[in-house]
Amino acid sequence: MMRVFHEIITYRELLMVLAWKNIAVRYKQAYLGLLWTVLKPILLVIIFSIVRSFVGIDTGTVPYVVLTFGALLPWVYFQESASDGIQSVVSNAALVKKIYFPRIIFPLTSVLTKMVELGISFLILAGLMMFYGLEPSIHVLWVPVIIAYTIMVSLCVSMAGAALNVYYRDVATALPVVISVFMYLSPIIYPLDLVKRKLLVNQAAGEWSETLFTLYNVNPLVGIIDAFQKAMFYGQGPDFTIILPGFILVLICLPASFITFKRAETWFADVI
Repeated sequence: MMRVFHEIITYRELLMVLAWKNIAVRYKQAYLGLLWTVLKPILLVIIFSIVRSFVGIDTGTVPYVVLTFGALLPWVYFQESASDGIQSVVSNAALVKKIYFPRIIFPLTSVLTKMVELGISFLILAGLMMFYGLEPSIHVLWVPVIIAYTIMVSLCVSMAGAALNVYYRDVATALPVVISVFMYLSPIIYPLDLVKRKLLVNQAAGEWSETLFTLYNVNPLVGIIDAFQKAMFYGQGPDFTIILPGFILVLICLPASFITFKRAETWFADVI
């Protein structure tokens, strides 16, 4: 593991060059440039707001638009970085065949590239909070920790997905679809309090209610989104009982994903 960290530091300039290349290629000849990064969450917020007008979802003191955009911030970052990470090795096949460098740089580049877009989304969120008169509290200091956790989750999917995609190209199509489905299993359209009320208070699933709530929390994005919203909008720290199930899963999957990638990379040049 230490050798891998040393290699990444040694090849840090290549990491930065590849990240810049990804940004330049993505927005080359795009009239709106980096503004396209916020178009997706804005459109989703508009769609969710229309749905909410029919369904009626209570968000308390925080406007639905702000709460939903805040939920989409870590979600879109995870979705985009994981989807790009899955294809990162295959899309750089020419480099893989020509020269040696740690292949782990490819999924790391995808994660680093999306940090730029995440920063722009934060500016939009800050503008929304100012417009609605919401002021962050000292608990906003939890946000970098939450983002670091989101990066870990993204790398779990990116590393394993990138390795498998070299051997089975269907992975690049299947995994993003699976990830998109998980958007509806995360508190984005609806707040987590609604799920708590239905399962823990109303016992909507009977004797299975608490079990289903625990299974729901195994999705790491549930804890991430809830913690992010609490820190940004409610002036509260993370609820670690919500975060714990997903965090345990990540602690198991991250090393497994890394090992999968390192074992597979030996034959990348031959298979790709």
